Amino acid sequence: MKCLLLALGLTLICGVHTISVSQTMKDLEVQKLAGPWHSMVMAASDPTLLETENAPMRIHIKEIQPTPKDNLEMVLLKMENDRCVKRKILAQKTENPAEFKISYLSENKVFMMDTDYKTYLFICMENTTTSQQNVVCQYLARTMKADTEVMEKFKELLKTLPQHIQVFLDLTQREERCRV
Repeated sequence: MKCLLLALGLTLICGVHTISVSQTMKDLEVQKLAGPWHSMVMAASDPTLLETENAPMRIHIKEIQPTPKDNLEMVLLKMENDRCVKRKILAQKTENPAEFKISYLSENKVFMMDTDYKTYLFICMENTTTSQQNVVCQYLARTMKADTEVMEKFKELLKTLPQHIQVFLDLTQREERCRV
């Protein structure tokens, strides 16, 4: 009995927490995600992922284009060697319509957490290859103007995730050389 309790306790403490996607996003229509996007806010489980311009996950999603097979081609901007570099990555669909696999800094998963397609998209990326699970989330908007109600909705969404994630980079309050 003690072994069973110990095993259960270790499972709860060490178990891998995965991001759960809301029921509404299970009906994601990838074609409606097409077009330009602007990073408004970035949040992470580890501040070192975002704290400097060259931080590994400080990426700005500029555009999303669905492919004929419902994968997503994502155009990213990232600071590298004091230059803004444009990259394209392919997010491959999975069985879950709101979850995609990508190869960026190792193997990762991208989750479309919430969207109204016309004004905002909440997206999270989870690193699945390290022993320490890191999550980075972004509030994306169709225009360069953030909506305070959507910002609050994003902050509430962060509270529902299994990891402690906090906003580290509010791009509505500062200039970012690699944002546009």
